Amino acid sequence: MKTYTRVTCLLLALAAVACSPRGDPTAAHASGTAPAAPDFAGEHAAWVKGRAADLGKADGWISLIGLHWIEAGTQSVGAGEGNTLQLVIAPDRLGQVEQRPDGVYFTPVEGARVTSDGTPVQGEVRLKPEGQGGGTKLTYDEGKGQITVIRRGQRVALRVRHADAPARLRFTGLDFFPPDERWHVKARFVPHPAGKTLPIVSVIGEVAETPNPGYVLFEKEGRQWRLEALGDPAKSLNLMFQDKTTGRQTYGVGRYLRTGPVAADGTVALDFNRAYNPPCAYTDFATCPLPPPENRLADQDTNGQRVRLAVLAGEKKYALAQH
Repeated sequence: MKTYTRVTCLLLALAAVACSPRGDPTAAHASGTAPAAPDFAGEHAAWVKGRAADLGKADGWISLIGLHWIEAGTQSVGAGEGNTLQLVIAPDRLGQVEQRPDGVYFTPVEGARVTSDGTPVQGEVRLKPEGQGGGTKLTYDEGKGQITVIRRGQRVALRVRHADAPARLRFTGLDFFPPDERWHVKARFVPHPAGKTLPIVSVIGEVAETPNPGYVLFEKEGRQWRLEALGDPAKSLNLMFQDKTTGRQTYGVGRYLRTGPVAADGTVALDFNRAYNPPCAYTDFATCPLPPPENRLADQDTNGQRVRLAVLAGEKKYALAQH
């Protein structure tokens, strides 16, 4: 395994704090990576710091403590053993949810202190699912606990967060490859015919036909590689990929990469130093979309042998995801 710099980010008991991933140039040469220019390394350090801070927020991905699928009818919610939906951190009895044809409703038990978007809940409240507009946020435990509703296909679930989630309290930082400007590459965007979609499968087995505006082509290690893109070329492309490091140095599902807008000449920058793990690398309660088979960064050589690109840049495996 190549030498890497440990980026220790976010002392959660105090505030989001991260240290610079500026590496020793000698070690960078020894590992086969080019030492990053100061501005490039500084920008990368700031980006990593921001990413760690975002993950470690009181309502960030590592604060998730449950994903509870809701059945038809009324179900009780709380930490006590007698509840239909048993939460990990909550009062013994918090309330009840009911799924009706027009949505999901929550009613707190007498004495429970629950707010809906900051307003104390008196009686039942309809929970708008997450999505555009944000959805309804229920809070409890003096604001440390948060409940929202997500819709996946025909199913709905309660997504529960808590500031005292064990994973959040154990969070010590992220591992990244040393920043390397050679992994900041220029690609060419090739549009698909209007209306083309790509089936994207999630970790829970849902399949969504997702707008697929085109693909990007870039050169690395003497070969041309292709990645199918999601998103809006005028704003940002979303690239989900696997590579030779997947399941070894990097997360076993794959990684994500966001770009800026595609330029007027059809080019777009791909900074693989900012390839990052999906939320399911940190929690079992996320419903991440998976990289499509087309994005495995694989090719065949002249002898018909399979060749894969090893993207030695970006985020590595998250240690606590294996516990």
